[in-house]
Amino acid sequence: MTSLKYSRILLKLSGEAFSGNTNYGIDAPTVSRIAKQLKRVMDMGVAVAIVVGGGNIWRGANAAQNGIDRVTADYAGMLATVINALALQDALEREDIVIRTLSAIDIQQVAEPYIRRRAIRHLEKGRAIILAAGTGNPYMTTDTAAALRAVEVEAEVLLMAKNNIDGVYSTDPQKNPDAKKFAQLTFLEAINMRLQVMDTTALSLCLENKLPIIVFNLQAEHSIEQAISGKSIGTLITSEN
Repeated sequence: MTSLKYSRILLKLSGEAFSGNTNYGIDAPTVSRIAKQLKRVMDMGVAVAIVVGGGNIWRGANAAQNGIDRVTADYAGMLATVINALALQDALEREDIVIRTLSAIDIQQVAEPYIRRRAIRHLEKGRAIILAAGTGNPYMTTDTAAALRAVEVEAEVLLMAKNNIDGVYSTDPQKNPDAKKFAQLTFLEAINMRLQVMDTTALSLCLENKLPIIVFNLQAEHSIEQAISGKSIGTLITSEN
């Protein structure tokens, strides 16, 4: 469609996006709203890949600080992302979306193994894909997984969906009312200013592959549709201003 700026996207959904306004777990109405929005996006002719976080259920880094072995804690976090992936898969299927869940760790009873060529083939056949379990490696965040998978499946943009945060700010806007919101940034600016966009590994990967990032509020009405249409929403991070 001529109104589309991006025809293949990777959407990163944080674990918090699944919990909505609750503090923990999965809020079914919230997941249903996400599924309905993705249905509208796919009806526009967009190929959709989704990487899910697991912070609404488990945070490996926090668990490690409390004495759990870091590698064990990170693998538990990968399982949390699989739980979120299955919840989203169910919601998308109820919207009549053909969906496949692929996992970076072997869990074939509930998900296909992640194989890059298989993932791309699903997209070419008009199926949405959910990519669970991060990169399958400890010490790697799901932000890094999102950047890596976006490059691997040849997405044209990485959409970083935040829960009630409408872009990138100079400081935490929930703690500092004077925080400045950025409409556009370069990757180097985001790295040098140590802005809390995503981890440096993920930003560097997007920089090397010239993959633009849009950070936006998932709760805003028609937010994904606006992003893929090239409308100004949230914060755009690119190689150049």
